Amino acid sequence: MPSPSVRLTGPLLAIAALATTPGCVGLYVGVAATGGVLALQERGIKGAAQDTGIRAEINHYWLQRDHGMYMALRLQVWEGRVLVAGALPDETQRAEALALARQAAGIRELIDEIEVAPSRELSGFAEDVQLDSAISLRFLLTRDIDSINYSVEAVNGAVYLLGTARDGAELGRVIAVLRDVPGVRRIVNHVLLRDDPRRSRGAAPMP
Repeated sequence: MPSPSVRLTGPLLAIAALATTPGCVGLYVGVAATGGVLALQERGIKGAAQDTGIRAEINHYWLQRDHGMYMALRLQVWEGRVLVAGALPDETQRAEALALARQAAGIRELIDEIEVAPSRELSGFAEDVQLDSAISLRFLLTRDIDSINYSVEAVNGAVYLLGTARDGAELGRVIAVLRDVPGVRRIVNHVLLRDDPRRSRGAAPMP
């Protein structure tokens, strides 16, 4: 992982990283194709690059502190909004993971969805991956949804939704699709609408 002093701010670095980044709905092939997708996203190539830098920095802090912490948590970043989900064994580790995440430059909001619970079995992580794949496929096959503007993570049957919806109607279609996917127990929605003032990049970053 890069050190905190190495920021992934260039669009090409962001494109390369996002080509293999989990949590973004959509199946992209090749760096050039990924660059085209990023240009079409509501957040744009620059926004994607900034989000990639935030992701890299948080992952660095977690890995530096505890590999188990890094493995237990799922991270989503969209327009500077950071969602952390997963399970840690006690409140002390949960608080530490959030404190480390807050150190990353450029965060505008930190959404805490970490549960205090025993470590999960490897089979549980495999089920999450299968559910992520099923959701990605459903999104790609559904009309009137810009799947490139959504980040989805499945954790133990709970689906965490982040991103930007064109309007309330599109967001409703997204949630309806998720409810129809076998294995989805709960939907946790943190999507903002396109015209939501909280999306403004001129807003002050989180302290």
